[in-house]
Amino acid sequence: MSSRGSCKDAELVEWQMLEKETIRDAIEDSITWPVRNIIPILPGDYSDLELKPVGTLDVKLIQAKELTNKDIIGKSDPYAVLFIRPNNQLNPIWNEHFEFIVEDESTQHLTIRVFDDEGVQASELIGCAQVPLKDLVPGKVKDMWLKLVKDLEIQRDNKYRGQVHLELLYCPFGTESVLSNPFNPDVSLTSLEKALKPGTDGSETADIAKSSAQKKRDVIVRGVLSVTVISADDLPAVDLMGKSDPYVVLIMKKSEQKNKTRVVNDSLNPVWNQTFDFVVEDGLHDLLILEVWDHDTFGKDKMGKCIMTLTRVILEGEFTDAFNVDGTKSGKLHLHLKWAPQPIFRDT
Repeated sequence: MSSRGSCKDAELVEWQMLEKETIRDAIEDSITWPVRNIIPILPGDYSDLELKPVGTLDVKLIQAKELTNKDIIGKSDPYAVLFIRPNNQLNPIWNEHFEFIVEDESTQHLTIRVFDDEGVQASELIGCAQVPLKDLVPGKVKDMWLKLVKDLEIQRDNKYRGQVHLELLYCPFGTESVLSNPFNPDVSLTSLEKALKPGTDGSETADIAKSSAQKKRDVIVRGVLSVTVISADDLPAVDLMGKSDPYVVLIMKKSEQKNKTRVVNDSLNPVWNQTFDFVVEDGLHDLLILEVWDHDTFGKDKMGKCIMTLTRVILEGEFTDAFNVDGTKSGKLHLHLKWAPQPIFRDT
């Protein structure tokens, strides 16, 4: 068989599988959603009993780590599918911001499925995870790592499949009470939270929900991010003498701004106390990446990294904390972050 014929056969198989998934999703949608069916017995208006949008769920799909490699040669090409009902929303780019309209927070779940892109062949599932919306506190950001499993219903396979990093925020419509700061309830609303807060008249409809979502997209959060790299603890030994010569590279993902600390020789507990300023044009959608490296006369070795959104520092203004260095068996990075805001609105 020619390679051209093989490609056509592969495309046909992929199309048939997609068709089956579409039919399955349509059946699931009719059976499992909505969870309330209104059956009129007497003539009348039953619209008040139907499910309506009650809020929005903001999802930041930040990163994944330690995913199972599905390819025999090379590495997997992962992408993620996110949905809160069977109609799938797909975007293969990571560090993405999604928004869903919530219609019943008591029964809906956010589902994440991570696939390996196989090109012309059907994509292979790496793993999946699920978050019940009822577990989210309205108005409070939840930062979480979710372990991937093979199946959400029958979890007999205990094989480790990796983790995905998410940041979630559920905002009900008609919230009359002031939303507290998700990281410090004693601090009042920031200008960012006020800009993102939905209407308070309790009369949100699907059209108003779209308007609220558009308002969120119209917000640009500009500012200056100051990052002080204080120190690190328990870094792994890379040199033959049981020591390392660590330094840290700081990267803003969207603007690709870079800075790096000085090298501290022969230390597993280095102290830097160096501060770096970054001008950030879109704080809601940027990432701060800190890579820990070992300097060597003949080269350099990457020990691990920390990746974080700017949500916490934007809302809290300033904080000091320790972060695990991913990719190492041990190691913590001590940082101080400070945000000088400059909110700007796009003209619509």
